[in-house]
Amino acid sequence: MGAEQLGFEGMPRRLYTCTPSRLNTWLDCPRRYRMTYLDRPMPPKGPPWAHNSVGASIHNALAGWWRLPLPERTPEAAGTLLVRGWLTDGFRDEEQSARWRDRARAMTERYVAGLDPSDEPVGVERTVATRTDRIAVSGRIDRLDARGDGLAVVDYKTGRRAPTSDDARGSLALAIYAVAASRVLRRPCHRVELHHVPSGEVAAWDHTDASLERHVRRAEGIAEEAAAADEGYRARVPRPRPSEPRPAAVDHAPHDDLFPPRPGNLCSWCDFARHCPEGQEAAPRKEPWAALPVDEDPVDA
Repeated sequence: MGAEQLGFEGMPRRLYTCTPSRLNTWLDCPRRYRMTYLDRPMPPKGPPWAHNSVGASIHNALAGWWRLPLPERTPEAAGTLLVRGWLTDGFRDEEQSARWRDRARAMTERYVAGLDPSDEPVGVERTVATRTDRIAVSGRIDRLDARGDGLAVVDYKTGRRAPTSDDARGSLALAIYAVAASRVLRRPCHRVELHHVPSGEVAAWDHTDASLERHVRRAEGIAEEAAAADEGYRARVPRPRPSEPRPAAVDHAPHDDLFPPRPGNLCSWCDFARHCPEGQEAAPRKEPWAALPVDEDPVDA
């Protein structure tokens, strides 16, 4: 649902409903935003990415581990959950998938070995939401911990690069989650943490009320831009009927004024690269397993 004026001066605007991911997609590339959230039917995506399978498998195993009875929360149990829920999409072949399954199991067990299984989280895969006078934003937190009288947002990272405190400080998503968690649970939440599963390193930042407010204002500014483009799109494109055939090709020209492409190196990893000539020219499409070099950890997932 997009934000819009309701027709009379002084009337309230409809809230722009979003997630941090939606806002960040708009920042990355308005064309990709349009194809992800507005075009219906959605243009066909490219093949799945192996590094996403690695990241999702680890996230799922860690979430499942916290749901086990306390006596069963061992590193070996986390590894077993990883193997049972291993996702095979995007790998070159079964041998590559099996090799990465073993690596992911080892890094998951190492990470869990550093946790206190009795330190029960406030939430695991917890959905939180909040609103301002401009946006209604929601998202799912990997883990929400109790820290003294307050809360801490924990986000798992599985990339080759360990995040820094600057990454935690600058993350729009983490800040929004902190604000939403505080409002939903009525407990202060200023601390945000990025847990790098491969290394066990933690990048943390302690926000102030003022810094969280700046992130909220930033989210509102992004939402205002995206909402205006949404309304322009809907004014041009009627909703497709279920019986209408899927278009054979995507015609960008009529919408590039509202949703211009932002070609760059990230285009190599875009799910919609096949539909974007500018993106294909900016960066060639990678193989689905290209982010899994033999001697390195996967890219951020």
